[in-house]
Amino acid sequence: MTVDTEQGQARIEHDSLGDVAVPEGALWGAQTQRAVENFPISGLRAHPAMIRATVLVKKAAALANVETGRLDERLGRAIVRAADEILGGQWHDQFVVDVYQAGAGTSHNMNANEVLANRAIEILGGRRSDYKLVSPNDHVNMAQSTNDTFPTAMRVATLLMVRETLPALDRLADAFEAKGREFDHIVKSGRTHLQDATPIRLGQEFAAYGLSMRRDRERLRHASETLYELNIGGTAVGTGLNAEPAYISGVVKHLAELTGFPLRTAKMLVEIAPSMASFVEVSGALRVLAIDLTKIANDIRLLASGPATGFYEIVLPAVQPGSSIMPGKVNPSMAEMLNQVCFQVLGFDTTITFAAQAGQLELNVMMPVIIHNMLWSLEILKNAMDAFTERCVKGISANVEKAEAYAFKSASLVTALAPYIGYLAAAEIAKEQVTTGRDIREIVRERNLLPEEDLAEILRPAAMTEPGIAGQGKTKTPILGHTSAGG
Repeated sequence: MTVDTEQGQARIEHDSLGDVAVPEGALWGAQTQRAVENFPISGLRAHPAMIRATVLVKKAAALANVETGRLDERLGRAIVRAADEILGGQWHDQFVVDVYQAGAGTSHNMNANEVLANRAIEILGGRRSDYKLVSPNDHVNMAQSTNDTFPTAMRVATLLMVRETLPALDRLADAFEAKGREFDHIVKSGRTHLQDATPIRLGQEFAAYGLSMRRDRERLRHASETLYELNIGGTAVGTGLNAEPAYISGVVKHLAELTGFPLRTAKMLVEIAPSMASFVEVSGALRVLAIDLTKIANDIRLLASGPATGFYEIVLPAVQPGSSIMPGKVNPSMAEMLNQVCFQVLGFDTTITFAAQAGQLELNVMMPVIIHNMLWSLEILKNAMDAFTERCVKGISANVEKAEAYAFKSASLVTALAPYIGYLAAAEIAKEQVTTGRDIREIVRERNLLPEEDLAEILRPAAMTEPGIAGQGKTKTPILGHTSAGG
């Protein structure tokens, strides 16, 4: 029956609570409509990866139920065709439930069930809401519960997003390593405690950033492998009530084939729905990545600071004007963006952690907020890393003159002298250099501590950027504490 409402024409649907007016053009049904009315919270809807994952689960379930003979093949084909339309990019606007919804994801699950059912009905030549033809619960949700389909979709969605994020990490690592090679000949002053330290090559700094990204990539990949175990077929509390063993193995087989992931049935179906440990682990890997990226972004901002009053050892590509009042000012915009994304990811991780410990007994009802935060962590990190790679890292150039000037005038160069003249004597030279600004070599010559040729060899900054004692084997001056084989 069609009626006129303030929002336009609607059809009347019926569920276990009574009649509900559903917009005439909607593919969703009564339970989704109740959720829309109950939860006008954020305006945020399911992430596309969660929609895709949920529909993949429903498609795999339909295929498995047809194979067991429980689902009529004609109905099963219609559900699969409807699923394929959504997987092809259609009907995503029909997933309308706010991400902040009733616990466990029942509203999201029923949204998917109703959209698939109504579209399958149309494919079979019927009219929307003719649930005697295809039922959201009895057919699309056959052998399922929200409590096994939602956590399964969460796992698949996270795996899908990790698969997209890992290449972004690779691209960033590649870019850092390329800069490491490009800058490997440039000697600069190292800094610890934000104070001058012994020399380092600019290339070493960038190569280290690349290695951090490689380690973070492996940490994320390893953590995501814990998501391969699924509780699909466990139904309400993990006991498998209303799900035949052949269905349980079949749905996992089909889902693995559809996704390309080595999915498997969990050792205990009872364990998966209440425990969100795998998501905490993946989020933990993202937390480490966000912390590493924050540190790197901060370094980039420091190294590029200035140009007149900062380090200015590197020059960042100018991507936009930096001030609405100061003409010509250029800011480290991409690094600032990366910082903000990382801070948001750390907040998402805190939410996931609190939600993961909030489950009770056989179910964690906080799953909707967990997957919302998980998928958006991956989404914004992926996008931020790609933007940072393309619009910042690849365009960084070195200010060689500035970097080498700092290296040669730093008092920390006396560290290389300590093995020859002793720590205290080197410290006295350093104090005089800082006080007077005189060249270290001049002070050493004045004190007649080393021959000129030895001094030149020991104080070569490049020699201080590799393991060993600077000048060893190339000077006449003995190293303190050194004895000959016969001594």
